[in-house]
Amino acid sequence: MNKFGLFIAKHRKLVLVFATFLLLPSLYGMAKTKINYDILTYLPKKLESVKGQDILNNVFENSGTSFLVIENMDSKDVSKIKNKISDVKGVEKVIWIDDFVDTAIPKEILPEELKNTFYRENSTLLMIQFSEESSSDVTQDAISEIRGVLNKQCFLSGMAAVLKDTVELADKQTPIYVGLAVALAVVVLLLTLESTIIPFVILISIGYAIMYNFGTNIIFGEISYITKSLAAVLQLGVTMDYSIFLLHRFEEERKKVDDKEQAMANAVEKTASSIMGSSLTTIAGFLAIAFMELTIGKDIGFVMAKGVFLGVISVITVLPALILFFDKLIHRFSHGTVLPEFNGLSKLVTKHYKLFIIIAILIFLPAFYGERNNEVYYNLDESLPRDMDSIVGFSKLKNEYNMMTTHMILVPSDVPSHKVKNMLDDIEKLDGIEKVIGYDKFVGPGIPESFIPQEVKDKFEQGGYKLVLVNSSFKAATDEENKQVEAINEITKKYDRRTIITGEGVLTKDLVSIADEDFKRVNITSIIAVFFIILLVFTSISIPIFLVLIIELAIFINMAVPFYLNHSIPFISSIVIGSIQLGATVDYAILLTTRFREEINNGHDKFEAMEISVRESAKSIVTSGLTFFGSTVGVAIISDMEIVKSLSAMIARGALISTGVILFILPGILLASESFIRVTSKNWSKSSKDTVEKGRFIYENK
Repeated sequence: MNKFGLFIAKHRKLVLVFATFLLLPSLYGMAKTKINYDILTYLPKKLESVKGQDILNNVFENSGTSFLVIENMDSKDVSKIKNKISDVKGVEKVIWIDDFVDTAIPKEILPEELKNTFYRENSTLLMIQFSEESSSDVTQDAISEIRGVLNKQCFLSGMAAVLKDTVELADKQTPIYVGLAVALAVVVLLLTLESTIIPFVILISIGYAIMYNFGTNIIFGEISYITKSLAAVLQLGVTMDYSIFLLHRFEEERKKVDDKEQAMANAVEKTASSIMGSSLTTIAGFLAIAFMELTIGKDIGFVMAKGVFLGVISVITVLPALILFFDKLIHRFSHGTVLPEFNGLSKLVTKHYKLFIIIAILIFLPAFYGERNNEVYYNLDESLPRDMDSIVGFSKLKNEYNMMTTHMILVPSDVPSHKVKNMLDDIEKLDGIEKVIGYDKFVGPGIPESFIPQEVKDKFEQGGYKLVLVNSSFKAATDEENKQVEAINEITKKYDRRTIITGEGVLTKDLVSIADEDFKRVNITSIIAVFFIILLVFTSISIPIFLVLIIELAIFINMAVPFYLNHSIPFISSIVIGSIQLGATVDYAILLTTRFREEINNGHDKFEAMEISVRESAKSIVTSGLTFFGSTVGVAIISDMEIVKSLSAMIARGALISTGVILFILPGILLASESFIRVTSKNWSKSSKDTVEKGRFIYENK
């Protein structure tokens, strides 16, 4: 590794030219990587609800549905708007009252089924069915064009409209997230490092790695908007440690070696193994997320694991070249730091270690209870500002038509019409069912079948299936909605086992069930993975137990905060935050424990060893924790997307909590269990009991 480091040092200009050249394909990859804004598309393909969406898309060509409420407008003008929308590319059909009867007929004498479906006192309702799913480019372009023909009397809602607003908000705010993260990281580094220039050098190095990561996302075809919004910020926060490790080691080697190129080669050699070892726990944490059955986990997990790996590569190649290239400038603008020497902290946590263990025990129970009882939400619309056009449309739909979600039922065409009518009557009697719309429902004494145009029949029956729309007054992901879906499923299966129910409410119900299992799976996987990595690093059975437990305590505290503040959190946060916090901050615990082992092996008794360890490690731990906090807290402050805001806030808060727990509580845990660690670890000094007791006596009587 020394030869590799020397090559990088001697050919630094070549390295920087090559690294810069690689940005070109990265930019191409970024431009070609599609962004997915629809979380429901990440559901497993085996689910019946997902199969139903495929049938809607492929057979009825209308897997996406939106609703348009038009207030205080004459029927002839509504018809004009309907015709304009029908001509929009991507719109399969628009369903309104004129599909069934002549609009010249006064609405007061219309059959109740039709009147209650399409009219309220001063408004009318149109259902827009798209040829592709809500998240497709065709549908999203259609939403833009539709909004172009609407006026202030028109209110468009539905998943496609929500996704469109999400796209625009994410595209507008993501550059701000990155800019703010960089700015706050610079502030932290300026205050904690001894040069005005070095923070910018470090950030340029990480910037290369972030560009490579986003460019190579082309191998996945697409990434989620959550990943796009947070990946750069997270990568900056979790890989900053490695840059600081290399920098500190280079400064140390410069004092030993006059040749700065050789000093850098030595620094790369001595830092590479520790950086790679530390990165393994972070990579393991992100890869654990990839074990989610909800495939957005693979999206976030693989992208971030790749980002950490590329960050390590950048630290041992691009960063050394940049440091040497700007060496004179770096040393010309040197200054002191605001960080103390941490002598008082080291004495405090060592002398009163039992008190801090008691505090940890007292904190654990309320933290565990809060973590287990958080209120979690699953609706995408809840993560968006209330004044967005699509959310205003949702409010109109709810207030005027008492509709929140639409279930779509696919009934085999060979099911007799009278059985379908009975099935729909049974469904309509359920609590929360506002309206059932289907061909078999409208045909009857009120409207003879001969009056129904063939094109209308085709809207409700194609490819061996009859389509039924069920409008619900319940909101997706609520207990009432989920029970309603179960009741509808029970009714439809009673009439024919082949019937399929789909739609936002059904898909979201499946999302809830899968998310609960994913939470358990991801947490267990990340804990096991990190446990075995620490076991290999320390060749110890006990140390992995203590380090994982201490970070889990920090995670419980972090997750309990929303509960005690009475805040709900998005489901994705509850699943991934544990793995991210565990993987990213267990490095701090490893650093302190490694130094403690080193001082024990140097012959110090455990109290002196811990005092030295805390004093010497605290600066690096605090710098890393504050940088991680700084790179994410800005997003939490300014984001208008609640999912991104909540996840960023929990990551930022978790960085501070982990830093505090490691500096105040971990020393006590290691001191209290040092004798147990000694007999369960391979590379731990086997000091005699007398030596240990003597050291304790001397320390306590200083």
